[in-house]
Amino acid sequence: MKPTIYILACLFATNTSVAQTQTATHDEGENSGKVIVRQQSVQRVDSFLMIDLTLDLTPLIVKSSRSVELTPLLSGGGHQDTLPAMLINGRTRHLLYQRLPAKKRNASYVVQRKGQTAQTMEYNVRIPYLPWMEQSELKLITDLCGCGWEVLQQSTEPVAQMDFREPEEPQLLVEYIAPKHEAVKTRQLAGSAFLDFPVNRTEIHPQYRNNPRELAKIQATIDSVRNNRFATITAVDIKGYASPEGSYSNNARLAQGRATALRNYVRGLYDFGNAEFSVSSEPEDWEGLRRMTETSDLPEKEQILAIIDGTDIFDGRERKLMEISGGDVYRFMLREWFPALRHSDYLVKYTIRNFTVEEAKELIYTDPRQLSLEEMYRVAQSYEPGTPEFNEVFEIAVRMYPDDPVSNLNAANAALMRRDAEAAHRYLQKAMEGPQKELAKETLKELEKQLKERK
Repeated sequence: MKPTIYILACLFATNTSVAQTQTATHDEGENSGKVIVRQQSVQRVDSFLMIDLTLDLTPLIVKSSRSVELTPLLSGGGHQDTLPAMLINGRTRHLLYQRLPAKKRNASYVVQRKGQTAQTMEYNVRIPYLPWMEQSELKLITDLCGCGWEVLQQSTEPVAQMDFREPEEPQLLVEYIAPKHEAVKTRQLAGSAFLDFPVNRTEIHPQYRNNPRELAKIQATIDSVRNNRFATITAVDIKGYASPEGSYSNNARLAQGRATALRNYVRGLYDFGNAEFSVSSEPEDWEGLRRMTETSDLPEKEQILAIIDGTDIFDGRERKLMEISGGDVYRFMLREWFPALRHSDYLVKYTIRNFTVEEAKELIYTDPRQLSLEEMYRVAQSYEPGTPEFNEVFEIAVRMYPDDPVSNLNAANAALMRRDAEAAHRYLQKAMEGPQKELAKETLKELEKQLKERK
């Protein structure tokens, strides 16, 4: 544990604990004068409280046959504890004290007052630190008469005030944004199926080649929505693609026919109620071929791209590709790339019902994908700002919507509130532009400054 230290002297003071030199003055009995606390240090070190005092005995007059007892008293929070006392003997009394058996000399701190000469005394004590000492006061009881500290405790002199509480962090300013309300929460799942068909055929054979696997992918996507008790499928869109080889008209027939066959197959799986089914097609997937070329390391890459971009489909684009490197490149594409260009993309659209705050408070931890950003925001508003629960909601929101500008801004603000500068900086990269982001950036600078000063 990092030690908390309070060191005070006659000419020194701090903002968090101010203690000025105090004196204990009494004129009762034959002893007289006073003791001056010249220097003091009170430290909390791990599980101990360290108290060090330098006492000036010069103004204190102790008769030769008398003693003066000094008792430090620590109090706070309804508790009090006396620390080991200090015994200051006159000359004769000190001689008698030294002749006592060791077991009767029970004072921990004993000195002889040397007439009226200048004299100081050091006092050093270490005691276990207890919770009530967090806010406490150190006092000194000077017993000139031998009356006992209990009788004199009402006339104690303060020595030091201690406050070992952690200093409050400076307030950081942030401004959250409420996401837009979704009257209808529309969601969608997309995928691609690479079905195998006999040459020039459009009917689906479920057990043909890799079709069991590809059809299972489609069904799993649909099942993930159907099994969601909060979701309703509203539409299924299917788009078929063919590869560029062969005539355009035949490819158009195959792309549309195979997409239609897939729609009929899917529609026959379940009762979709009022869900709409749509079919479209792309006779030749040149965009897909272009993406494959761009990501390849073929030496002829730039030549292929120039032909795709600069030659129309009906002006001999495919023929020019066949001529590259004596046809080797085209044969490579036909063998390695074209099968993947024969595919059917599908899109399952659905809606999720809206939730009350109480329902959302449960789902945020069990199934947050059901919630909109606005519903998550309302959950956050049900907690005290800055609390762990409040901040956690925005962390979950940004995980569910990692690219949303509002979720990133609010997550950045939550990170600032928990003083996580690294996370705040990361989220601000995607945060929505505007005055709220500018405020967050300024707050981040202030936080980084504070963290640097604490190191």
